[in-house]
Amino acid sequence: MTIRLLLADDQELVRTGFRLILNAEPDLDVAGEAGDGSQAVNEAARLRPDVVLMDVRMPGVDGIEATRRLGKLTPNPPRVLMLTTFDLDQYVYDALRAGASGFLLKDAPAAQLIDAIRVVAAGDALLAPTVTRRMIAEFARRPLPADEPALAELTGRELEVLKLVARGRSNAEIAKQLYISDATVKTHVKRVLAKLSLRDRVQAVVLAYETGLVQPGSERRDTPEPPR
Repeated sequence: MTIRLLLADDQELVRTGFRLILNAEPDLDVAGEAGDGSQAVNEAARLRPDVVLMDVRMPGVDGIEATRRLGKLTPNPPRVLMLTTFDLDQYVYDALRAGASGFLLKDAPAAQLIDAIRVVAAGDALLAPTVTRRMIAEFARRPLPADEPALAELTGRELEVLKLVARGRSNAEIAKQLYISDATVKTHVKRVLAKLSLRDRVQAVVLAYETGLVQPGSERRDTPEPPR
């Protein structure tokens, strides 16, 4: 199955480099390019790519606003992988809130970029470690919010799974920690996303921190006890 891509970056040289790297992969196809956010939205509506590689900082409509607009395309809006030069970009949080499914640095190795595209296209989410630390630090400076009423819809096990997802655990790690199968973890994650009307794991992480379900520095408190 071929993954159709749209490259959105105001630097033509950057787009050319990405195109050469990505078109060399048999399952990736760069369907189009855009030099700003407004053009990215128009081209996405016309070409219907699976994934948009979106630069954060562009003239006119920036990557964050473009991502927000892409989320309104119907049916099946494209998934967005945000790219930035700065690992402490002040717009990380806003990008994730806008609906980005992944965040990667532009200086990441080509193999990591290719893997990230495949992960996002498959419906999962991806955050560079430095971006995750940035997001956690951002929440650490915020006052503790009120509980999200929607969390009351989750079972005790689903809350445990959500907490571990917010801690960046993979399905395999969650399964090992909770002494359940990978398939059961996948089922719990799907139910959590459905009940909370979330698109992917990135949005689940954001919600977990926003509601105070998970707090920076509470790793030990969030770790479930092993069965006796």
